[in-house]
Amino acid sequence: MVDYAGSGPATPPTAPSGLVSGALRMGDYWLTVLARTWKGGVITTFVTPFFYVLALGVLLGGFVEADPTTLEGADSYLAFVAPGMVAAHAMTIAFSEMTYPVYGMVKWQRIYFSMIASPLTAAHIVLAQMGFLMLRTLFACGVFLLVLTPFGVFETWWGVLVAWLVQGLVVLAFGTPVMLFSLSIKGEESFALIFRLGMIPLTLFSGTFFPVANLGPVLEKIAMASPLWQGVNLTRMLALGEIDWALAAIHVGYLGVLAGVCWWLAVRRLGERLVS
Repeated sequence: MVDYAGSGPATPPTAPSGLVSGALRMGDYWLTVLARTWKGGVITTFVTPFFYVLALGVLLGGFVEADPTTLEGADSYLAFVAPGMVAAHAMTIAFSEMTYPVYGMVKWQRIYFSMIASPLTAAHIVLAQMGFLMLRTLFACGVFLLVLTPFGVFETWWGVLVAWLVQGLVVLAFGTPVMLFSLSIKGEESFALIFRLGMIPLTLFSGTFFPVANLGPVLEKIAMASPLWQGVNLTRMLALGEIDWALAAIHVGYLGVLAGVCWWLAVRRLGERLVS
């Protein structure tokens, strides 16, 4: 290889020494993506949370009798529904960022193929994209929590801070399996299935808007097995200041294992797609 600037042979790029260092090499790319797309997310990041809180928590909540024994310890419907909406917001971002954008980088723009042509591996690519997803989600959910603060729904400042950090785990627990799904399908028409039979039912029946005990014994167990209920319940405990530490540890372990296993599977699937 010749350096046409006249300084002699060009030095080929070296392979990254570790997984994290390889992912960090993609920081410039994801910052460029953010700079070019952030305007499209202004409404969903800043305006939508306010209207959700106003419509569902304040206006609709005014018609709901606030009985702490039926609202899992919350003294108002707003205090009950607000933490659930934050976790559901994190899940929605995962579905939005890990469906069509991921599929497009394989089939339409074929950006992943240019990435893999460098010393980067599939593991670097997936880790970098998940890191970008987590940072974007933490920013959006941070704004959501700031919108909720004047309504007095939080009991402790540290509970809000930890609940905010939990959203990074929630989005990874959804982002990795959704990315795996996007890498596995043959056509984009399959996304209608995951939105209609995945995201929407999870939002409605995972404890976001009403306690899952209202579903009955069988459906309650099914709802409690969903990753969104794990995230909603953990966020709600932290927001209300009524923490069952053993149950919180189960929630964290569940979400962490799900994210880790699906990350590994997504790395394998991306590698297969890029060499097929």
